[in-house]
Amino acid sequence: MRIAVVDDDKLVAVSLKTILESTGRIEVAEMGGSGKEALEIYERLKPDVMLMDIRMEGMSGLEAGERILDKYKDAKILYLTTFSDDEYIIKALNIGAKGYILKQNFEEIAPALELVLKGQRVFGDSVISKLPDLIHNNEKFDYGEYDICDKEEQIIKLVAQGRSNKEISSELFLGEGTVRNYLSNILSKLNLRDRTQLAVFYYTKVKGYNEE
Repeated sequence: MRIAVVDDDKLVAVSLKTILESTGRIEVAEMGGSGKEALEIYERLKPDVMLMDIRMEGMSGLEAGERILDKYKDAKILYLTTFSDDEYIIKALNIGAKGYILKQNFEEIAPALELVLKGQRVFGDSVISKLPDLIHNNEKFDYGEYDICDKEEQIIKLVAQGRSNKEISSELFLGEGTVRNYLSNILSKLNLRDRTQLAVFYYTKVKGYNEE
């Protein structure tokens, strides 16, 4: 995987390059330090994924990302920032970014890049926990298209709210084993890997965030 790293803190950028290339699966093909450089790098390099800071001097990472995605709809941009700010999260999602994770969670970065490369959206746990309070759209989603029954729909909502299997079993008066079976069937029907992806599916598909 060839990626570009854009961060106005050169030490952070160099550290990221060292950490990511140590996996043996990721090549940091180029580094930049501003939104303007991000535009130039993407235009010339077309990286598999662009890992970009949000708050930078001059043009922000969000503005650069929006310009890139306006021109290249299939661009994969993953934001890496120290700020878990509601406004930034919403903006990143609405422009079509593939993820938003916090810099301090270094162990999440390489796996997140690999998931983004596969076309998935990725959010750190601290961002996932904010999503229920950030979204106010009415639900107009056809679960029938995915062969999801009413009980499975209830479980999806509870998982998206961060409930454990034990809490779900208590609320729905089901055994924990039954909840696990339901969850396994749901993931299979939706072609998802885990609970985090299920929560992302709920908030992007069901609650109406733009996937483009």
